Amino acid sequence: MNVNWSNILTIHNLSNVIDIVVVWILIYELIMLMRGTRSIQLFRGIIVLIIAKVISWYLGLTMTTWILNQVINWGVIGIIVVFQPEIRRALEKLGRQSYFKQSQQENAKAEKLIEALDKSIQYMSKRRIGALMSIQMKTGLEEYIETGIPLNADTSSQLLINIFIPNTPLHDGAVIIKDFKVASAASYLPLSQSNLIPKELGTRHRAAVGISEVTDAITIVISEETGEVSITRNNELLRGMTQVDYKKYLRSQLIKKNSGNNRQLIIGEIAAFFTKHFGKR
Repeated sequence: MNVNWSNILTIHNLSNVIDIVVVWILIYELIMLMRGTRSIQLFRGIIVLIIAKVISWYLGLTMTTWILNQVINWGVIGIIVVFQPEIRRALEKLGRQSYFKQSQQENAKAEKLIEALDKSIQYMSKRRIGALMSIQMKTGLEEYIETGIPLNADTSSQLLINIFIPNTPLHDGAVIIKDFKVASAASYLPLSQSNLIPKELGTRHRAAVGISEVTDAITIVISEETGEVSITRNNELLRGMTQVDYKKYLRSQLIKKNSGNNRQLIIGEIAAFFTKHFGKR
């Protein structure tokens, strides 16, 4: 059976596909932007209102539909007011984003962060100083940053070591790193209730696993009893990591690959596809 690609891949069909992809990307980015913030609860409330409106319209509930219409219509203004910080942050991110070249500056910052983490981990691990450090990835951690002491300071090994020195004001809790900076210290992370966590592990490890259950953050734990270094992410606990192990892991997660070569490969594949099907008439 021969497929007539010229009839399927029309300009109209391609524009519809692009339209759908763009809408889904916007929805995904909006959800990722609000995850980890208190605004996600309001977003869920909006979804409930929309579902209720559809149900009331389907069942013919005229008065209920009218009331929900008014709430939704006037709610647009309320959304702008309530989500003002998120909207501003999204616009700032959009203005800084570079879609067409690899961010060497981002990789340089990531390398600097890894080196600062490495020095602090080595210092604290050898002296058995307990530590808990969480690095924000795609999921926002604002909800947890707000529970701690805001710092917004450049990340350095000296700062991280000083924060976790025992009996100091900020040593109890987690350090949260966002955009390569120490966003907060003494922050509270959710404790995991999983029965799979070994009994010998304490509160820091439960907090590290807990944050990995609800976000995609990378969390580093240093045991106060043994000096063992562990990493959690996506509900996975990696224990007994050596210096080579954790540096390799952090580089694999924080250093961006050569996206320029990947883009050229994708563009080449697309060009080859269209040349094959439309180049000859």
